[in-house]
Amino acid sequence: MKKIIVAIDGFSSCGKSTMAKELAREAGYIYVDTGAMYRAVSLFCLQNGWMTETDMNAAEIEKHIQSIRIEFRPNAEGKADTYLNGKNVESEIRTLEVANGASRVSTLGFVRRELVRQQQLMGIEKGIVMDGRDIGTVVFPQAELKIFLTASPEVRAQRRFDEMAAKGEAVNFDEVLANVKERDDRDQNRAESPLRKADDSVVIDNSNLTRDEQREILHRLFQERTI
Repeated sequence: MKKIIVAIDGFSSCGKSTMAKELAREAGYIYVDTGAMYRAVSLFCLQNGWMTETDMNAAEIEKHIQSIRIEFRPNAEGKADTYLNGKNVESEIRTLEVANGASRVSTLGFVRRELVRQQQLMGIEKGIVMDGRDIGTVVFPQAELKIFLTASPEVRAQRRFDEMAAKGEAVNFDEVLANVKERDDRDQNRAESPLRKADDSVVIDNSNLTRDEQREILHRLFQERTI
């Protein structure tokens, strides 16, 4: 069975990371969470005061982008945690504030170019599953399997709401829905690598799919391309 590159793109809160992690584990592939990489940049900017809810100091971010080192290391459960300059920030990057900031810093060309450079280095040997917004169009346009995952904004907002509520966070559904729609608009209309479906990608709308149904579809597509 040949090794391939699997690129999974799509809107926020579609379950891209869950899908990618499961496939990587089953196939024995390396999983890279590109969304976590942008969240780590967002966290770094927030910690250093280069970004607030209403402003972003692009000049300072560009000056320090080369000093940001992002790694993925396995934890005790065998899952990959995100490390920012040697520190485990997996829980810190999962807040709504950091998520919104990630969508904003991703509009900066120099941020995207640096992270794309790091991502491409990770896929040289293939045998990799990567999810994000521009994996099949920019990072790995040569990927053998490209998935574009989508779901309605309301379904995605409910998923995000449930996830945050389960963590004990005080959250309002209308605010989460507004954030989802705002991120969709920003992701699709940014000047640098906007979110779009690659011409040769397979679209999966999981609004009404069960986890098992989605897994079955992905498994079949993966098998077809690794024969």
